[in-house]
Amino acid sequence: MQGIRKIWQWSKKYVWLILIVVALAAILQWLYAYLPLFIQYAFERLGQVTDQKTDLPAFLIQWYNNIDDTLVCLLMIALSMIALQALRSIMRCLDNYYEGALAHYIGYDLRLKIYDHVMNLSYTYHNHSDIGDLIQRSTSDVDQTSNFISSQIPGLINIFVTISIGAYRVFQISPMLMWVSLASAPITALSSIIYFRYCNKAFQKIEDAESEMTTIIQENVNSSRVVRAFANEKYEFEKMDIANKKYTQRNAKFNKVMAVFWGCSDFLCFLQYALTMSVGIFLAKDGILNAADIVAALLLMGMLIWPMRGLGRIIASFGKASVAANRIDDILKIQEEFEVNGTKEPQITGNIEFKNVCFQFKDDSKPLLKDVSFHIEPGQTIAIVGKTGSGKSTICNLLTRMLEVDSGEILVDGISIKEIEKRHLRKNIKYVLQDPFLFSKNVFDNVSIVEAQASQEEVFEASKTAAIHEEIMKFERGYKTIVGEKGTTLSGGQKQRIAIARMLVKNSNVIIFDDSLSALDTKTDLMIRKALKKKKKEQTMIIVTHRSTTAKEADQIIVLDHGTISQIGKHEDLVLEEGLYKELWGIQGDLEKEFEEILKEGN
Repeated sequence: MQGIRKIWQWSKKYVWLILIVVALAAILQWLYAYLPLFIQYAFERLGQVTDQKTDLPAFLIQWYNNIDDTLVCLLMIALSMIALQALRSIMRCLDNYYEGALAHYIGYDLRLKIYDHVMNLSYTYHNHSDIGDLIQRSTSDVDQTSNFISSQIPGLINIFVTISIGAYRVFQISPMLMWVSLASAPITALSSIIYFRYCNKAFQKIEDAESEMTTIIQENVNSSRVVRAFANEKYEFEKMDIANKKYTQRNAKFNKVMAVFWGCSDFLCFLQYALTMSVGIFLAKDGILNAADIVAALLLMGMLIWPMRGLGRIIASFGKASVAANRIDDILKIQEEFEVNGTKEPQITGNIEFKNVCFQFKDDSKPLLKDVSFHIEPGQTIAIVGKTGSGKSTICNLLTRMLEVDSGEILVDGISIKEIEKRHLRKNIKYVLQDPFLFSKNVFDNVSIVEAQASQEEVFEASKTAAIHEEIMKFERGYKTIVGEKGTTLSGGQKQRIAIARMLVKNSNVIIFDDSLSALDTKTDLMIRKALKKKKKEQTMIIVTHRSTTAKEADQIIVLDHGTISQIGKHEDLVLEEGLYKELWGIQGDLEKEFEEILKEGN
């Protein structure tokens, strides 16, 4: 029922189109019911039956009766049937056109609805989401649902219309034949209900198996270089083979049940034909019916039996659609991150304060951050160092509200970030990730993607600050060079610098480098940071780094250890204190000479 409610909710916007499709389908079947009546009249005319009972329109009966020549009359009947079929063909074209339009409109709306919703889901959700499964829900599940709404719902209504018209026409010939013709209806209805319940469960398993297979394909396409680097093709092929077999076996099992259902349905239909014909023969023997009546009744039988058989096909489609609709709804009912949002849009200068901030991931048994407190003045450069997993990146994610604090408070220019509108906060705090994502566009588009109206001069200036402009100009097509998906055609350092340039196109008072200088040599690292400070002296920088040489030049260094701040201070003070920073500096001390040489070159 949940699937039905959701399908109706998504389609009610186009109820007028659904009504057109249903009306056309009903009229088509109503017109089709006249074809056996033409044949019935033709048989009565050939048999020279005086007591004609054909329920054709009166003006046609009068026209045919006024034609004395039987062959001419039969010719007119044939032409009338051709004209009727021509009219039905035109209406069938309209019906198919509106069905296609309905599927297109609903599919279009659903795809955009899912895409917009997924884009607004939380950072935590995306960290745990299955990309292949999301793609399947946004494509094949949407197609399954929209096609069901456009064709099968009208088809279901069409079945009842067809049966009703057919039963009425047979009733006019013989009430007994009508009841005999409907004898298989209870059996068909019961078997259809059982079949639907099986379909619903089977399709859920099939969808899960297909989702698993899609995920494997998506992962291997994205990680093709890793697979090749470790010569792991055989393992990945075997993994795909297992998932493919699982999907195929579930489909094969369902196909076996479907084959049995259709076989039994066909047998039941032909059995019904035989029963109706037998009863018709006995009625004709008793003089109740004539040959024309039996022929017409057998032709009309198709309007009673075959629609009920088609009910199984619609039920199978409904099983798929209900599963698909529920899978789509599972995504749409997830709370968007902007449902919990602030309203203030203050000017952000870079005054940042953490007060006793605690945070724990829901799937973790221990808190990641415990009572973290520090203060950053506008224009300061802060370095955050610590061992892997100590919570450095989490601090950055909390500051941009990618994650929400469990307790404590984060203030930006004296205002709690919970009161600041999320998009405004993120527009004013530029964030460069350790593993930057580049789109499959040219270099210019990747740099200007955050500011669509950026001029060529602004893009060039940002690239120069990021120390990537000269390298771009050496590419064969310069800024028009297409980078592969995720920037696979570029080196790690080039990707990071393009990501930095992208961040610099639009000025911001706060910049976060989440270990995003790690792929750069020390000289380029220093060059970029100097250029940034020269460009805007009041800019607040937060640098998450493992490099002591990078942290050394910061105005303040924050040392994280097991989720707490173990040390805060300048480099000169921290190297004299016993603690993690002194330990890290001792390990990286050999880089100091290189750093000193760079400083001399810079001067």
